[in-house]
Amino acid sequence: MPVHDWGRVEAGVFHHFHQAWTMEITNALNDGLLPADFYALAEQVAQGPIPDVVTLERVSERDSDNVARRIDRAPENGTAAVAVADQPPRVQHTQQLADIELYAARANRVTVRHVSGDEVVGYIEIVSPGNKHSEVACRNFCQKLADAIRGGCHALVIDLQPPTPRDPRGLHVRVWEDCFGGTVAGVTAACPLGLAAYRSDVRPTIYFEPTAVDRILIDMPAFLTPDSYVNVPLETTYQAAWKGVPQRWKEVILS
Repeated sequence: MPVHDWGRVEAGVFHHFHQAWTMEITNALNDGLLPADFYALAEQVAQGPIPDVVTLERVSERDSDNVARRIDRAPENGTAAVAVADQPPRVQHTQQLADIELYAARANRVTVRHVSGDEVVGYIEIVSPGNKHSEVACRNFCQKLADAIRGGCHALVIDLQPPTPRDPRGLHVRVWEDCFGGTVAGVTAACPLGLAAYRSDVRPTIYFEPTAVDRILIDMPAFLTPDSYVNVPLETTYQAAWKGVPQRWKEVILS
């Protein structure tokens, strides 16, 4: 099923789909895609009862038994993560921060840490229209993402929202160039949407795949360590979430 044009419907319709897709990704990861010592949770990042992102967490040794009991869909035997050295992510563009850019980024470093018993190693976020609707919202999104990466947190950002005057070459370009100082390929007129995986390390790396309406989503890497990742099945989870979109709005989107 190709990506739909979500610009045809009001923001609330995409919000409904956004929440369903978040849960489908979480369930897929916990149903055997993650190694046994990792799990995923849908996390609320703003006030309200609805999850906004998927966090990837490592089970702490001291509390592994209790954690395993409270994760509803944690797999009994997780799969092995893919080693970057053996199988680099298959995307069109890869960019690592150069040494000279690294030193510039370190000059204004902000460390982000998690205070819970288990270690957050990364997160997956689906960009919403609200993340781009104003300069303040766009800047805050990019800065928080960059701070997390600098603090050792990996990220996968799924951006099916078209570029705005605030991110004309794609949200990932603004994150990378404004916050890290490096350069990275941007979206194009033919492929105005983007999938960006960020690997946090001494020298962060971005893996970027441009996409577009009517294209099939590829699997994208979600890093668990700087050296390993799991592939997130974006297409199958997207299809599952699409089933829950009201028929009234499916007809508008498909018209």
